[in-house]
Amino acid sequence: MSILENDLLIKNAPVQLTTFESGNEMAAMAAAQINYHIMGYFPITPSTEVAQYLDQMKTRGEHDIKLIPADGEHGSAGICYGASATGARVINATSANGFMYMLEQMPVQAGTRYPMVLNLVTRAISGPLDIRGDHSDLYYALNTGWVIITASTPQAVYDMNIMALKIAEHAKVRLPVIVAYDGFFTSHQKRKVHYFEDRKVVQDFVGPCPTEYPAIRDPKKPVTIGAHMNGDDLLNNHYQQSQAMYAAKDVFNEISKQFEQISGRSYPLVDLYKMEDAEVALFLLNSAAETAKDVVDQLRKQGVKAGIITPNIIRPFPSEEIRKALRDVKSLLIGERADSYGGNGPTLTHEVKSAIQEDPNNHTIVLSRVFGLGGKDFYADDAEAFFNMALEALNNGFAEKPFDYYGQYTGKEENEIKPIIEPQYGDVYNSGLIEISPNEETNSLKVKVPSLRSLTSKPNRFAPGHGACPGCGILSGLELFFKGIEGDIVVLFQTGCAYVVTTAYPHTSHRQTMMHNLFQNGPATLSGTVEAFLELQRRGEIQISENTTFVMVTGDGGMDIGMGSAIGTALRNHNLIMLEYDNEGYMNTGSQMSYSTPIGHMTSTSNVGLAQKGKAFHHKDTAQIMAATNIPYVFTGSEAFPQDLIKKAAKAQWYAQNVGTVYGKLLITCPVNWKTEDRFGTKVVEAAVNSCFFPLYEVENGTTAITYNPEEKDKKIPLTEWLKFMGKTKHLLKEENKEMLTDFTNEVEKRWTKLKIKNENPYL
Repeated sequence: MSILENDLLIKNAPVQLTTFESGNEMAAMAAAQINYHIMGYFPITPSTEVAQYLDQMKTRGEHDIKLIPADGEHGSAGICYGASATGARVINATSANGFMYMLEQMPVQAGTRYPMVLNLVTRAISGPLDIRGDHSDLYYALNTGWVIITASTPQAVYDMNIMALKIAEHAKVRLPVIVAYDGFFTSHQKRKVHYFEDRKVVQDFVGPCPTEYPAIRDPKKPVTIGAHMNGDDLLNNHYQQSQAMYAAKDVFNEISKQFEQISGRSYPLVDLYKMEDAEVALFLLNSAAETAKDVVDQLRKQGVKAGIITPNIIRPFPSEEIRKALRDVKSLLIGERADSYGGNGPTLTHEVKSAIQEDPNNHTIVLSRVFGLGGKDFYADDAEAFFNMALEALNNGFAEKPFDYYGQYTGKEENEIKPIIEPQYGDVYNSGLIEISPNEETNSLKVKVPSLRSLTSKPNRFAPGHGACPGCGILSGLELFFKGIEGDIVVLFQTGCAYVVTTAYPHTSHRQTMMHNLFQNGPATLSGTVEAFLELQRRGEIQISENTTFVMVTGDGGMDIGMGSAIGTALRNHNLIMLEYDNEGYMNTGSQMSYSTPIGHMTSTSNVGLAQKGKAFHHKDTAQIMAATNIPYVFTGSEAFPQDLIKKAAKAQWYAQNVGTVYGKLLITCPVNWKTEDRFGTKVVEAAVNSCFFPLYEVENGTTAITYNPEEKDKKIPLTEWLKFMGKTKHLLKEENKEMLTDFTNEVEKRWTKLKIKNENPYL
């Protein structure tokens, strides 16, 4: 880093430093300097890094923000709303389907007029699933009542985050604000950035936290928040909200000028590049506009009067400024990274058209193109193609195709994708070697399974060629479980590593039917599939094998965000298996902390440093939670004990086909994020079982039975023997962390003791 010369900015300006950072890093930097009170968050790519950076900063004592990990984005939005209703300063970050999940809460926050700042790191929304950047999530935000400002560069992300809070808290606005920037383009690409050396400069700029509006600050001064309204009241409420939104335009201008005084950087409502005499122009949001500026320079050298319009705010929409900028423009192409299906053009296209329609002297030809969906790159050549389209329309005097997509191509029949692997079904998955018989006296099943060697003739459910990390235990654990399942399966994978590494268009590693849905809805989705199959079969419209089993596979924290759906499915008792591979974190998004992460374990959002020592609370006992729903069969399993797991798989299939819902939990190694050697995967989970951290047991029709007792086998080991295997827990073995280790050890022993008592008493 180097100190900027003040004369490069403005005279007597606060000292700024120069660094090379990404948009996510600068969003975190701004939040830390402001020192918000609360951040409720849930990890989702590509916004996750904001929380990760803030957690790292907190371990170094660089801010006092209370970081609250939610059970899902809907929960994170609730945390933020509850905190803002107390008058606290609140920040959040999300993307794509995470934003969609919290969408219900967005108008609540705006309608009750509680300010906060949300970084929306824009990304394609599912389906199909795509984690790269476009604006399809952003367009759902347009009608939520939030002020929306846009940031084209990491510098703008930092600056806009500082301005956003001041806008949100302004007396004329008092609305929550979204800072939207492009996922992976702006969020992850490092650029030269200036930031204030002294965070007091930032805090002085945003000012003290306001206290004049109603909030839950003092129980002796009670307030009612969110009272329901009749039509007249609601109309008045929304009118006031609308007025506040339009006031945000002038407030943005006012605060932008104030920010320019201390930073030397200007953010007008609309950024105009070479628009002073432009005859042909592009309207682009965020990072694409940066790419197109070089093309404008080239066209200008060729005598073409080209320019670019980029709004820095889209709610409220800067109609007047856009109308003025387009007064003499003869041809305009509006490029948008989202569509409004069936609307003959995306949302901002219609808003620009509406703006210029109010000028009777404006005769601009307007073209609209949807581009860059799913993070498809936008190069200078693409910007040049856009200008050529606009020039062609100008020469013709009209737009031959006012609306279209750009960059798509039509497939050719001769290039039709052919299956690479042959699907397998029916008898190939029937070994005939597994025997199951109900025992009416014990209200349990008697299961006889052959040796593992005998079952190797059953083909794998996954074909070779998946993309899992070396040493990943997911697919080996699932394959072992499926050895105990006879016949066909229909399997649903929630989003997570197991899904991502086995299914990427146009290829799939699944030999049998597989479908995908998001974390929070997998069990509900598969329950609908099961019931549809059964109803179609009842009506004689389809025929399915009697041995077909429906399995939902979850993991990577899916039993956090998906817990409500799982419990609802269990209470309805559908004929299916919910199988969780527990790798103790949100591994598919970068090893963030989940509720299954044990206390003290290091993740990317529970870092280890002077100020904190990994996760601060104990892991969730999902198996016991699901057992409390009174489903017929719950079990835990490990690939380190194959016969035990195969036997439980056979039981699970019988109960799912004949009684109702089954839940199973497999402990799975993640060498990359557990920081273990690839070759030690089986040893690590075996040690977890022998230390009683992950006991092997089943709850069959309400009766608990321990299926492997390390004490009886004289194989019980101290918890530290398991922790030694993993780099993520080495700090727990140090003397200074003895208290946390003792707490962890006592909790494991307490749960193991309770389990033994349940094992001994069928009524518990």
